[in-house]
Amino acid sequence: MTGTAVPRVESVTRRLPVVDRFLPVWIAAAMAGGVLAGRWVPDLEAGLNAVTVDGVSLPIALGLLAMMFPVLAKVRYDRLGTVTGDRALLWPSLVLNWLIGPALMFALAWLLLPDLPAYRTGLIIVGLARCIAMVIIWNDLAGGDREAAAVLVALNSVFQVVAFGALAWFYLAVLPGWLGLPQAELDVSGWQIARGVLIFLGIPLAAGYLARRWGERLRGRDWYEGTFLPRVGPFALYGLLFTIVVLFALQGRQITDRPWDVARIALPLLAYFALMWAGAYAFGTALGLSYERTTTLAFTAAGNNFELAIAVAIATFGATSGQALAGVVGPLIEVPVLVALVYVALALRRRSRLAVSTGSRESTVSTVSGATAGSTREGSTGE
Repeated sequence: MTGTAVPRVESVTRRLPVVDRFLPVWIAAAMAGGVLAGRWVPDLEAGLNAVTVDGVSLPIALGLLAMMFPVLAKVRYDRLGTVTGDRALLWPSLVLNWLIGPALMFALAWLLLPDLPAYRTGLIIVGLARCIAMVIIWNDLAGGDREAAAVLVALNSVFQVVAFGALAWFYLAVLPGWLGLPQAELDVSGWQIARGVLIFLGIPLAAGYLARRWGERLRGRDWYEGTFLPRVGPFALYGLLFTIVVLFALQGRQITDRPWDVARIALPLLAYFALMWAGAYAFGTALGLSYERTTTLAFTAAGNNFELAIAVAIATFGATSGQALAGVVGPLIEVPVLVALVYVALALRRRSRLAVSTGSRESTVSTVSGATAGSTREGSTGE
């Protein structure tokens, strides 16, 4: 019997590079290192905030830009138009990413953190920051559609620049007022939120687009994807870890003084990732999408751009704010949860293919039995 081999579930982590395989460990180490530095290094906060970019500490700003550029340089911008022709994948993705996802995080944040407005606001910002980065890794490990993932990630990148500011204003100020809930105390306008997005997403987005366009034009696509991207790729992780170290150095005392707050932030995040992935997978299956595209739909819906969430929280509320802490906790929860969901996807793939294989065998047996019975009847009539 021939067919496409199903990846063994136990081999998933082995397929990851060593650095990515232990990403939760690196993040935990960066958090611990930042907390220790914040508690024991004199005048560290003043030094880190000596120079700012749009109200953000310069070291943090550099770290944010460094971790965004490699991811956006990988996007195939020439394929943005391709997704418009596949409405069966496009409209479910847009609904899940820009209607259901933010609304679900809004509901979970208010349900589980009614007494912690800063953390609640930070989680709502996380819900607005859609996937543009590591989701491609999870999609690939789960055997999803790579082309579809690249297109949806690119579309989300552009859509965030256009709509993020307006959606943040709606979910933080407008919707709570309609529902009779306390509104977030925003000392900034919608334009100021959008400005933070444009700086920390727009700049690396433009840089990524120009890098791909010039790199492919001058050296060719093979060199760009085979040489350039592998060289700049690790800087996404370096930038992330550097940013987390600085963030936790600025918030060291808050974290050690309120560890249970960190645990409470994790609860709605766990519920969000599980519900979004399961709901999107069921949605894709109900629409009749293939396993590959259903998996892509599920991971792009569940994944969030925690880099952008951190950037916006810092730019809007400050590096030592509860909103920024909520954004920093995001990757510590998202990474292990989505790795676990890769295993779930592969198990579902194996189960579905086993069912198809069993059904095919039963159909074959039925056909053969029917043909045999027919031949027997014809033979009896002939006698």
